[in-house]
Amino acid sequence: MIKRIINNLLTILLFSVIMVNGQNKLSETYNLMPWPKEIKENNNKVYINEDFTVSINNKDGRVLGAAIKFIRRLTNRTGVFVKEGFPFLNKKNATIKINFNKVADIQLNVDESYEVLVTGKQVEILAKTDVGAIRGLETVLQLIRYNENSFYVGGVTIKDSPRFIWRGLMIDVARHYQPLSVLKRNLDAMASMKMNVFHWHLSDDQGFRVESKVFPKLHELGSDGQYYTHENIKDIVSYANKLGIRVVPEIDVPGHATAILTAYPELGSKKGYDYKIERFSGVFHPTLNPINPEVYVFLDKLFAELTPLFPDNYFHIGGDENEGKHWDENHEIQKFKKKEGLNSNHDLQTFFNIKLQVILKKYNKKLMGWDEIMTKDMPKTAIIHSWRGVNEGFKDGTLTEAVKNGYQAVLSNDYYIDRMQSVEHHYLFDPAGNGKLTKEEEKRVLGGEVTMWSELVTPLTIDSRIWPRTAAIAERFWSVKEVKNLENMRKRLRPISLQLEELGISHFKNRDVILRNITKSNDISSLKTLTGIYEPVEIYTRNKGGTEYKSFSPFTLFADACFADAIDGYNFKKTMNSYLKRPSVSKKKELINYFNKWIKGYNDFLKLQSNPNTGLIKNHYKKLKELSLVCVEVLNGKKITKNLKKEVNECVKVLKEPLVDTELIILPVIEKFLNE
Repeated sequence: MIKRIINNLLTILLFSVIMVNGQNKLSETYNLMPWPKEIKENNNKVYINEDFTVSINNKDGRVLGAAIKFIRRLTNRTGVFVKEGFPFLNKKNATIKINFNKVADIQLNVDESYEVLVTGKQVEILAKTDVGAIRGLETVLQLIRYNENSFYVGGVTIKDSPRFIWRGLMIDVARHYQPLSVLKRNLDAMASMKMNVFHWHLSDDQGFRVESKVFPKLHELGSDGQYYTHENIKDIVSYANKLGIRVVPEIDVPGHATAILTAYPELGSKKGYDYKIERFSGVFHPTLNPINPEVYVFLDKLFAELTPLFPDNYFHIGGDENEGKHWDENHEIQKFKKKEGLNSNHDLQTFFNIKLQVILKKYNKKLMGWDEIMTKDMPKTAIIHSWRGVNEGFKDGTLTEAVKNGYQAVLSNDYYIDRMQSVEHHYLFDPAGNGKLTKEEEKRVLGGEVTMWSELVTPLTIDSRIWPRTAAIAERFWSVKEVKNLENMRKRLRPISLQLEELGISHFKNRDVILRNITKSNDISSLKTLTGIYEPVEIYTRNKGGTEYKSFSPFTLFADACFADAIDGYNFKKTMNSYLKRPSVSKKKELINYFNKWIKGYNDFLKLQSNPNTGLIKNHYKKLKELSLVCVEVLNGKKITKNLKKEVNECVKVLKEPLVDTELIILPVIEKFLNE
């Protein structure tokens, strides 16, 4: 018996080693993301030429529309003029042949598995559902390769399915309203990365973004005229459904309710309070009154109106960051707490949440909320959305506690992309944590969700904050746990980032729009050079306390043109660290090329006509040039004298200060080099 167990364990270990090694080998050839569960290479190539055709076995469901879009994307990418721009039904000798068994209902446990078989003349996609089939189509698009003469689909056999069933992106449209076009292009990008949940954060202190025909003041007084009509919502839900993406709405209560109370102040916890839509970010005191019966009548009617617009089984009620100040100041609420034996505001909020759970159940919805909703009295049907971690004083986060207490949970804490941390930071966190869970507990981890809070993003900048980092996080949600090679991830992410542009994602394009706005000209090369080595400051230091930027402040500054992962900065640091370990002529030449690039950049910058925004950048850029000149001299053998050291220190002092809410990420490694 023991021998059999040992043999089984060795077999599992061997398979894991083969799988990971196979990934490492083939991922040098194929830029697939997320990386598939099983992949084997063969010698076949299926060429893309004018005779290219697609066949589907059933016109019902999502595959017909997906196949048409697939052909458009393929021809645009390759430039090949095909004779047939629409899929056939059951064409045996089609270039790509798609077979699926049934049309799926988009809910929590839909089967998304698929197979891709590349033979000598044909690519075959097999799936149990139409959702699996369209996931397979996305993989085939990533398999397209080329040589000097032809485009072709590389020869592989793939068997793939997701590790987690909840792979989401939350977009906050309350702080900054996002038009339908922004949402749709991001839904397309999500589908290309096999993500399957769009969490729509529709209300907060800065806006209530849904039309209400029952309570029209909500959108008339609580949205500044920027809201989604019922038809808009149906449009987005339908669009997402065709992509195999669920839409989970969020109406945030009882806190974050300023916009609601601007419309209906009688529902608030503080009588006579002047409720106005918030223009700043942060946590505010206006809160629904949990002991007022009219609050529940209001929410019942509101949910009765809104829930039919969203077919998903889950409805997110927020429930976060209620500090209870207005509850503490309300004598009637305090008397109620004492009478009902509620020892804390947390207990009172649980009282509120359970009433909401009953209301939502009446409309066939299950409750989901941020992790503050987790108490001993909350029904286990609720999904706990874990958002608090080290930054909020929770060393091990809240997800482990949730699943150990019997709840299903979704992790977001480590995927807060608005914190502007590196892709590596997010990629290395696993939704199931660090292995402290039993198998049963791990099953309760539904997956993860990227959160795009919009205090500091507008339609102009939102894509650059979501992508391409979210593509790497999507791999963490889909692929097996062992796929986590950082260098290889970065290598594959580069072409994926370019392919996202095909779907309308504007992360590169809008960077240039912002830079042209700063320079007031078409000459942006010198500032584009800087965006390669400067990154926005991290973890809300750009808007400390939420009081520097209002919702209508400009978001067209240098920081808005910079990415969280400055590619030149990353490559320079890698080269410099390698040079410091083992100097070589080739690495020295690479480093000198970088320094000369920044020297030239400053010289080109001086040719621009000055304006107040370029003036903010000038001194920093000048010191970068001076430091670069010193580094070139040192690389060429010059010793650092006392005077030169003084000059270096003056440069470093300036460059350590943030530049218009960005930081020079190469500075530490330059200091290391000069102090060697």
